Amino acid sequence: QVQLVESGGGLVQAGGSLRLSCSHSGRTFSSNAMGWFRQAPGKEREVVAAVSWKGGTNYYTDSVKGRFTISRDHAKSTVYLQMNSLTPEDTAVYYCAASLDVGITPTTARYYHYWGQGTQVTVSS
Repeated sequence: QVQLVESGGGLVQAGGSLRLSCSHSGRTFSSNAMGWFRQAPGKEREVVAAVSWKGGTNYYTDSVKGRFTISRDHAKSTVYLQMNSLTPEDTAVYYCAASLDVGITPTTARYYHYWGQGTQVTVSS
């Protein structure tokens, strides 16, 4: 059974940092892209960042460029999202996702096939 488990969320003041981790098990995703999405109350789920299977081709949504960094450690079957200079607008449930497509780094949710349960990130002003 494939599982993606996020951790690292919490409450932080504006300007602070958090590092989210996503540990996956049940199958390897070493040839697949993985992504972080978020969903704020009353809003649609949006992509935050995505990392290619090699880890060298990354995507960031405009609002987090220069502040967030996505990375992956194949040996640990873990994907990370380092979030710096957080603002209240970053408050959301953050989800980790894995794609089954090979050779591409999708930036929309419909191309991701496995999802974690989400972790809450709350940024206070």
